[in-house]
Amino acid sequence: MRDLSQAVAFIHPLLDVLREAPETTTAVVTGPGTSDCCARAAAPRSTDTGTIDSTHRGPTIRFRGVHFGYDAEHPVLRGFDLDIEAGSTVALVGASGSGKSSLVRLLLRFYEPAAGQVMLGQVAVDAVQLGELRRMIGLVPQDVALFNDSIAANIAIASPGARRQDIERAARIAQLHDFVSQLPAGYDTPVGERGLKLSGGERQRIAIARAVLRRPRIYVLDEATSMLDNRTEAAVLRELREAAAGCTTLTIAHRLSTARHADEIVVLEEGRVAERGGHASLLATGGAYARLWHAQQRSERA
Repeated sequence: MRDLSQAVAFIHPLLDVLREAPETTTAVVTGPGTSDCCARAAAPRSTDTGTIDSTHRGPTIRFRGVHFGYDAEHPVLRGFDLDIEAGSTVALVGASGSGKSSLVRLLLRFYEPAAGQVMLGQVAVDAVQLGELRRMIGLVPQDVALFNDSIAANIAIASPGARRQDIERAARIAQLHDFVSQLPAGYDTPVGERGLKLSGGERQRIAIARAVLRRPRIYVLDEATSMLDNRTEAAVLRELREAAAGCTTLTIAHRLSTARHADEIVVLEEGRVAERGGHASLLATGGAYARLWHAQQRSERA
C-alpha cells in the first residue's frame, strides 16, 4: 500500500503534463491582419522594409517595451527596448540574472512577455506559426541534449534526412570532422547515454554542427563555445562567421573574447541596456563593459 500510494503521487504530475494543450493548437494569434501571417512571411518581400522576406537573409529582431519576469515579484526585464539589425551579429553580455537568456526564451516563445512585443521585422513573433518561427532559428544552448545514437544521427536531428556530405560539412565548420575521422566507426560512433562518451567540448561542437545543418536565418548562440580551448574557439567562430553570412546572429557570452568580434556588443544590467557599441569604443568609454573586460583579464592572468 505504501508503494502504491507513492506511485499514485508520482503519476499525478505526469497526467497534468498530458492534459496540457499542444503548443501547435495555439501557435497563431487570430485577428485582423494576422490570419495570413504565414503566407505573408513566406511571400517575397523587400528586405529594406523590415518585414520577413523569403530569402535566406536574417530578419531584424526588435524588442519593444518588453516586461517579463518568472514571477510577479521578481521582474527580469523592465520596459526593455533593443533593435538587432538584419544580418548583423550582436553579443549580449552582463552579469548573471541581467536578462540575457530570458531574451532568447522570449524570442523562441518558450515564455510570453507580460507586456511589450518581440518582433521579426514588422511582424510580431506571436503572429507567426510556432513551427515556422522555430524553423527560422538555429539554437546552440548551454546544455546540449544528446541521444544514445551515432554522431551522425545526433547532428542530423536538426534536419532529418540530411545527406552525409551535408552532415560532414556542418561538422567541418564546427571543427568536429578531424576528431570524428580518427574514430574507428567514424560518424557511426555511438555517443552513449546523454553523450557520456564525449567531452564537454565535443558535445558543444555537435550542437554547433546541428545549428549549421539547419541553415537557419537566425543563429542564437548561448555560451556556445564555453567548453572549447581558445584555439578551437577561434577556429569555430571564424567558420561560423562565414556560414552565418547574411543571417542575424545573437550571441550570449560570459567569456568576453567571444564577444569582441561582434558587430555590436550590448551590455545588460538589471534588465535594461546599460551600454552598446563596438569592443574598442566600449573599452575607451571605461564603463560597465570595460570593468567586466579588465576583471576577466586579471582573472585569466591569475
